[in-house]
Amino acid sequence: MDHATYDDVCHVFIDPEPNRGDWNMAIDELLLTAAVERGQCSVRLYRWAEPTISLGYFQRFDDVPTPLRLAELPVVRRLTGGGAILHHHELTYSCAVPAGHPLARNPKDLYLRVHERLIDVLAAFGIHVQFRGDEERDRNREFLCFARGDSFDVVMDGGHKVLGSAQRRRKGSVLQHGSLVLHRSEFAPQFPGIEELALPIIPAAELTKKLADVLSSQFAAKRIFREFTPAEIQSIHESLPK
Repeated sequence: MDHATYDDVCHVFIDPEPNRGDWNMAIDELLLTAAVERGQCSVRLYRWAEPTISLGYFQRFDDVPTPLRLAELPVVRRLTGGGAILHHHELTYSCAVPAGHPLARNPKDLYLRVHERLIDVLAAFGIHVQFRGDEERDRNREFLCFARGDSFDVVMDGGHKVLGSAQRRRKGSVLQHGSLVLHRSEFAPQFPGIEELALPIIPAAELTKKLADVLSSQFAAKRIFREFTPAEIQSIHESLPK
């Protein structure tokens, strides 16, 4: 496909059940490949079947000083960079944007657009969050990414980070995914979620559907809410680590 063009349809996936970490990462890989090879734009909302550590693309398993409380958790590698993330009580989104799409041109534009829409959705539920802002970027080397700071982070009062995102570019196409912390994990109690920091508590299914609807509307004139085909599921299976 000519990378200057793209299919003006957004494929929307809401995973019905939480999945293992390797399965979640394999699906995001599939969606990035579809963006590169077919110009497909996708939005996906998903959860995790068990607490899992994902390492940034450039982190090495052997070099990571894993804190003792996290040492027994499953570990997977993300497509995107940055520090390690503990995925537990969260809602994760991903969007795959083909090279020809206007939002693929500048990485900052995609961060801003997605985070702005998420801020709007939470505000509609009575939960007020904001960008961290133009404070000096925190370049510490904390193991967990949520202990680091960035101006694009979405935070609540007191500077508590509740959403962070990362990107991977491939032949001009972009995969962006991010973690919205719903409530704190016993494996990282220093990171409260929106359920500890604000009221009311939002039903997860309602929040998921609203986010899928609002995010997908930013990428294409037409949206298709669908499930993965048998061929796609087979491809995901084949890409799992052996």
